[in-house]
Amino acid sequence: MATYWPEFAQSGKDNIPVKMLLNHQAGLPAVRDPLPQGAYADWDLMVSTLAKQEPFWEPGTRNGYHALTFGWLVGEVVRRVSGKSLGSFFRDEIAAPLGLDFWIGLPEDKEPRVAPMIAAEPASDSRFFQEVAKPGSLQSLVLLNAGGYMDEVDTRAAHAAEIGGAGGITNARGLAGMYEPLALGGSKGAVELVSAETLARMGRVSSSTGRDAVLVMPSRFALGFMKTMDNRGEPVGVRDSVLTSEEAFGHVGAGGSFGFADPKAGMSFGYTMNRMGAGAGLNERGQSLVDAVYRALGYTSSDSGAWN
Repeated sequence: MATYWPEFAQSGKDNIPVKMLLNHQAGLPAVRDPLPQGAYADWDLMVSTLAKQEPFWEPGTRNGYHALTFGWLVGEVVRRVSGKSLGSFFRDEIAAPLGLDFWIGLPEDKEPRVAPMIAAEPASDSRFFQEVAKPGSLQSLVLLNAGGYMDEVDTRAAHAAEIGGAGGITNARGLAGMYEPLALGGSKGAVELVSAETLARMGRVSSSTGRDAVLVMPSRFALGFMKTMDNRGEPVGVRDSVLTSEEAFGHVGAGGSFGFADPKAGMSFGYTMNRMGAGAGLNERGQSLVDAVYRALGYTSSDSGAWN
């Protein structure tokens, strides 16, 4: 990390490799000190604060979902390497070449098209949300110490900010379209996103160290992506599971939205909604759609939850 972002090498973080950020192992899922209102829209403030931050655990010893900080941490690496902001890089290198209606930092002329989010009631049986309700807990800091972002998520300011960990704005077609080249060997037409070698690495589990320090349940990550994880034995069951084939990789969003690529099946998938569901993973609505697609392709579900 320090090779690309020298200021990051503070507070015991001088030897953290980039892959630890992608693996959610860097120990930086939250900021300890209270952030001022609107901090989420101040990129320089967020990245300088995270550069100074001491990790919550020894980097590499465990994984914990970096829900919001992931976007600033990885986004700053993108900015240092490419010279472009995260939103500009995504637009120029992915969304525009693929013709996607997808934004990280929404232009003002697109604002009237955005559907407001309808919040779900917090799942009272979810250990994650039980921890969020405890002032000062790690989970509370993860969600609630973000400069008011969770309260302002439906505002023009939040839509315009380049929130890489939560602020991508698109529809299901755009979400599936982003993953489409990754389901087709890394390319779509003349647009090559990644090589076959890189694609193989993207789908390989690289972080699975038991119970997630933030989500308080087992989690599995590839480099920046979630992998199938069967938590049906946990108290909240399928709501905190992500059940795909073992070859698939993608990411669940707040409220149960989901996008992924399955290179073996040659399939990409996108599900979005504005009425959010409960839980911290893929809820029953989204999972039922995933299941229907796999069944239509002739897959069968194993006891482990993966589709074969």
